[in-house]
Amino acid sequence: MLTDTPGIHHVTAVVGDAQRNVDFYAGTLGLRLLLRTVNHEDTFAYHLYYGDETGTPGTILTCFPYPHEDDGRIGVPQIQTVEFVVPETAVDYWLERLTDSDAAQDVTGPLERFDERVVRFRDPDGTQLELVTGESPVEPWADGPVPEDTAIRGLHGVTVCSANSYATASVLETLGLELVGQEGDRVRYRAPGDRATVIDLLDRDGSYGRGGPGTIHHVAVRAESVDQLYEWHDLFREREYDVSRVKDRHYFHSLYVREPGGILFELATDPRPRNGARSDGESDSEIPATEQSGIVHEPDAVAGERLELPPWLEEDREMIESQLPPVSVPAGRSDS
Repeated sequence: MLTDTPGIHHVTAVVGDAQRNVDFYAGTLGLRLLLRTVNHEDTFAYHLYYGDETGTPGTILTCFPYPHEDDGRIGVPQIQTVEFVVPETAVDYWLERLTDSDAAQDVTGPLERFDERVVRFRDPDGTQLELVTGESPVEPWADGPVPEDTAIRGLHGVTVCSANSYATASVLETLGLELVGQEGDRVRYRAPGDRATVIDLLDRDGSYGRGGPGTIHHVAVRAESVDQLYEWHDLFREREYDVSRVKDRHYFHSLYVREPGGILFELATDPRPRNGARSDGESDSEIPATEQSGIVHEPDAVAGERLELPPWLEEDREMIESQLPPVSVPAGRSDS
């Protein structure tokens, strides 16, 4: 029997220059660069992971850098904004930090929405971002460049603009999200978990978007197990949705579904132990999400310094590394 998703697993954006991306998300925003790996669909392109200290699901933003692609255009149907949680007392700090930054664009706020305060801005590629005040069980990364009492505490949610709002709303409800409110043309759905639970659906018309740097590629929600991914696959296929096969992403398993409203969702299991099984011999597909861990299994290690590859690409490491630009962690950041 299918289980409701407890919330968002990660969000993935398409960006331009890799080093500029690291400087902004690890430097300006103070997220931890968790992984520097490759796009499994394009092994000569980076896939960068950011989040809390260990990469807990619900804190992870990932980026595909494509420096030579034409800029994207935000529109319909797309995930338009990714939102992070910050403490209520941190709003003034972030307004000043972002305004003083040469990298953040179009900083505005604080805005009021659903009893929350919102700081809105764009990253260097034009990706729409927000900092939203709220409570979160996520502990901020203590060794980053942002003071711990003002640091980001994981994802808050995303805002989507669908080509068919009713169809997208139906998918959200199928995944287990509940309609909890509406302000103007913004309809709020919430998952039953304790973090990264919000998906706001904009019920409005708009011009069509185009993928590329500055746009959000997909949002992934958490799935309880690999076995359930196969059940979700069968359900979506029965409904004649465009659904992928279940894929091994090395750190987790997932599948993708393009729902009738045009939004690309991923369903992803929580990160699995690196040895693929627990000490009691239970298989990875049987491990509940609540018992699994984050992307980074050695919190004291220097994350992001070395290119990490799945085992099936290790024999091609030299060739892959020769095609990727060097990336360094921003100065002044400590991982120890």
